[in-house]
Amino acid sequence: MTTSVAPTVAFDAETLRQDFPILATHARGQPLIYLDNAATSQKPQSVIDATTRYYAAQNGNIHRGVHYLSELATQLFDETRESVRAFVNAADACEIIFTRGTTESINLVANSFGHSFTAGDEIVVSQMEHHSNIVPWQLLCQRTGAVLRVVPVTDSGELDMAAYEALLNERTRLVSIVHVSNALGTINPVAEIIRLAHQRGIPVMLDGAQAAPHIRLDVQALGCDFFAFSAHKMLGPTGVGVLYGKKALLEQMPPWQGGGDMIDSVSFENTTFAPLPSRFEAGTPDIAGIVAFKAAIDYLNTVGLDAIAAHEHALHDYAFEGLSDIAGVRIIGTAKRKAGVLTFTMDCAHPHDIGTVLDQHGIAIRAGHHCAQPLMRRFGVPSTARASFYLYNTRADVDALIRGVHAVRSVFA
Repeated sequence: MTTSVAPTVAFDAETLRQDFPILATHARGQPLIYLDNAATSQKPQSVIDATTRYYAAQNGNIHRGVHYLSELATQLFDETRESVRAFVNAADACEIIFTRGTTESINLVANSFGHSFTAGDEIVVSQMEHHSNIVPWQLLCQRTGAVLRVVPVTDSGELDMAAYEALLNERTRLVSIVHVSNALGTINPVAEIIRLAHQRGIPVMLDGAQAAPHIRLDVQALGCDFFAFSAHKMLGPTGVGVLYGKKALLEQMPPWQGGGDMIDSVSFENTTFAPLPSRFEAGTPDIAGIVAFKAAIDYLNTVGLDAIAAHEHALHDYAFEGLSDIAGVRIIGTAKRKAGVLTFTMDCAHPHDIGTVLDQHGIAIRAGHHCAQPLMRRFGVPSTARASFYLYNTRADVDALIRGVHAVRSVFA
């Protein structure tokens, strides 16, 4: 299995591991081997410290307060927004909307940008989408009479780009496609997806939950209209997400949720709304989580996204070769461009049994449908086992995984 990113000799995962206290723990009496990074990443000490420091010395509600703690919390909150802007290279910090995660970001677009959709309008998604990029559009279609169109996936786990182009027409109101598949690891040709849509004046949203932790991003160069991702998959806290949207589009969209901090003035006769980004940030957010998210971004920037990607590709290829040599293992998803996700089944064991046996060896993987049931049906399986790698994983972790899969076979074969 070849990749498009060359490994780097300067990357030192063993040293990085020391920054993650949870990796020194034991699971089931065995040293923890954490290979469930596509579900959530572990947190470096700097992120943990930032969370503790906020509650110990910086806690105050943001914006309207005039006292010291409120002003300090507001400053830290705004610094994170600027860090996120720079991380994705947005043109303006007001294009960065904080949410609770990728799921809420997609729902925001569906409920706000999609408010004007009508019967016969079409939304294009793909067969490899996470449920979070299917269900919000289905709900929108049920409310409005719009229609969901689906791009098929090839046997290798790639989008059928000819079929995609054929789906685009004058009724298409939005394309919403995953950047990197959580279930297959496929890196989709998003630049081409956007180019083909924009030729027809169709805006494009990218589900970037699996891309942001692993790929250096530039939303201006990509040209996407919306981009959604989550902090917890990229070393940050849970419950924090981001929606990037082009300013011109966001300014035309009505608020999705009403309440505090998203208003300009309120009377019983009329309410006017705050400018971006406050218009889409009703209520008190997870301030501590957002402040700590900056520490996660700082960590990733220090290590370097290109170096992380190269390291993960090398681990993926090493694992691919090792698992391919085991009788009865079927690897699902062999796209030419992949992130550090390896999905497989075994002829002798259900994925849940694979996960259970590996867990007894201290190895954490994911077993199930990965919130991608249509994709599972596409490949004729109810579920799969998934190992996903990140910057702190090593070849020794992969060796443990391979030994563990051999152990599964010895139990069930």
